[in-house]
Amino acid sequence: MELDLIRRLYGKGAGIYDAVFGPLLDRGRQAAVEAINASDARSVLEVGVGTGLSLPLYRHDLRVTGIDLSPEMLTKARERARGLEQVDALHEMDAQNLAFADASFDAAVAMYVAAVVPDMGRLFGELRRVCKPGGSILVVNHLAAESGVLGAFDRLMAPASRAMAVRSDLKLKTLAETAGLAVEGVEDAGIGGYIKLVRFRNRPG
Repeated sequence: MELDLIRRLYGKGAGIYDAVFGPLLDRGRQAAVEAINASDARSVLEVGVGTGLSLPLYRHDLRVTGIDLSPEMLTKARERARGLEQVDALHEMDAQNLAFADASFDAAVAMYVAAVVPDMGRLFGELRRVCKPGGSILVVNHLAAESGVLGAFDRLMAPASRAMAVRSDLKLKTLAETAGLAVEGVEDAGIGGYIKLVRFRNRPG
């Protein structure tokens, strides 16, 4: 899953993303933002901000920084962010190589990114680095079923999904091991539990 392929795919899909994936993935988006809004965080990094569908949902007293690899997606996000006082900045940036100082944010949210980045280890290394010690790291993503019909479907679709720069067979155990953090909680976040919100707590300083 090379960055250029991911950038091209999301660039081509920017025009239809909201209509196709907005409603489909909305519950996970809302669950993550509600968790942040209920916390005492003041500064938040959203990785994979896309077209900015989540931006209006954040508390107005938050300082939200969003990043995305796709300039086409970010163009739409910047249009959506106009007049939103909670949006501090939106940057074109690789989630595996964040241009922020250590401990820059109280919390970090990665929405539908973990199964797309070429190197999940680098992603989580960066999230741990830029999130303050003890801060929340939230991940919203499809996680493969361990068994049953959905599990078989995920395994069947894995080769085709990789061709589209997505891991359809990502499991919770793999996610947690790669994150290098203890899982604080997991909750269903859409499509009958196919999407999960996974809560991590960053390592204390």
